[in-house]
Amino acid sequence: MSESKLAGQFFDAAIGLLHRVRDEEADNITAAGTAVADAVAAGGRLFAFGAGHSSLAAQDVVYRAGGLALMNLLAVPGAVGVDVMPATLGSALERVDGLASAVLDSSPATSGDVLVVISLSGRNALPVEMAMNARALGLTVIGVTSVAYAEETKSRHKSGTYLKDHCDIVLDSHIAVGDAELTAEGIEAPFAPASTVVTSALMQAVMATAAGSLAERGIEPPLLRSGNVDGGHDWNGRIMTEYGDRIFFRH
Repeated sequence: MSESKLAGQFFDAAIGLLHRVRDEEADNITAAGTAVADAVAAGGRLFAFGAGHSSLAAQDVVYRAGGLALMNLLAVPGAVGVDVMPATLGSALERVDGLASAVLDSSPATSGDVLVVISLSGRNALPVEMAMNARALGLTVIGVTSVAYAEETKSRHKSGTYLKDHCDIVLDSHIAVGDAELTAEGIEAPFAPASTVVTSALMQAVMATAAGSLAERGIEPPLLRSGNVDGGHDWNGRIMTEYGDRIFFRH
């Protein structure tokens, strides 16, 4: 099988998943975007959390051109990205009981805020407890996960529950268990994961919906412009000043 054919197959698989979430998750995307807009309009704050590679989609909506300036990364030391050494420590930390509550208790997140919890499998202790504890604090929790994992795998949380069980709104990425779209003769393991592409697209769709919802209410969405466009720094400076009490990545 040629390399170009495999590349085409991956693009086809990713595009198919994007079509699926666009169509099947439309109502949930609208609900999530509306919840984000509600929090912005009411003076609340926005947070996103993901562990391991799920953190990529969370980081994708924080401090970026075209994004809402109020979206803050809720970081768990050692669990965001693959920069922790050894890399396997990040996976181990996802299974530690109590870590989520320690992070939330020391964060600025409070009742009335919105927290997006991103976890492909939704089965580990960290995302499950993050959602549980956030809701107990009065936050609106949006979960981005693959519901298939709850049907085909066993929870690693002591409650036996999954991320999807502790969210106000669930966005299903429809990624198959194992997160690999391709198989080929001569290659023993499945390969070419699409979860980052799909989950990031879901997040951006929610942000776009939120911006539109705010505009419909006559509220200027607090969006950032590219610093590489003339006037971008001045624009962003105004937004940062106006909403400084709700932007935590600037400190």
